[in-house]
Amino acid sequence: MIGHPCPGGTVVMSAVRKSSMVTGSGRKIKDNAADWHNLMKRWDKLNDEGFDVATNIVNLRRSQSDHLLLENSSSSSSSSSAQQVGGVSELEDECFKLQEVINKMVAVVTKMEHLMKLQQGIEDLEEFQFKGEGRKAPLFHTWNTKQFGAVSRVLFDSFSEELKLKQTILQELAHTSSSDLCMVYLSSWLHQPFIPTHTRLTLEALLLETGHRPL
Repeated sequence: MIGHPCPGGTVVMSAVRKSSMVTGSGRKIKDNAADWHNLMKRWDKLNDEGFDVATNIVNLRRSQSDHLLLENSSSSSSSSSAQQVGGVSELEDECFKLQEVINKMVAVVTKMEHLMKLQQGIEDLEEFQFKGEGRKAPLFHTWNTKQFGAVSRVLFDSFSEELKLKQTILQELAHTSSSDLCMVYLSSWLHQPFIPTHTRLTLEALLLETGHRPL
């Protein structure tokens, strides 16, 4: 059994766990909802990992700046030069780690896009089956099929924009000399402005509607 524990002891199951109670479009939509939850959990873990690495980069940049100021105020020495070379190598390693985190985030967003397209396919199929009007009766509690599609687009758009921000931070962080700007980058990474509380509430509404959360 694959799933994630949630508040109240409930578990959101992966798409691999099948239910005999829901079939057809409802089954697909319910599986998609579980996958959305699992991908968002994966994203949050990567965000935490990336923040730790980004913090290391900022600290290394500060250390390099301190060494440079010390060198300028005193005579240069071979030991300080060796420290500087070591610091550059360490900084490159941390930047590579952050690039790896973002590559994994790209993979997550790619899977989110796939879920959005799957939902669009369900909408298109039901429009064909129901002669262009779509399904009128709700599959679960109150939502029609188009509402599930709208939610998928909102979630994908939010994470897609946040990924672009992360990629910008990667490009700028190691080359920024301003400590204030570095702190802005770190804060932006941590707080994820393109994934506000509303986005997470949208996921919770999706889980409630599909029965992954108790009403």
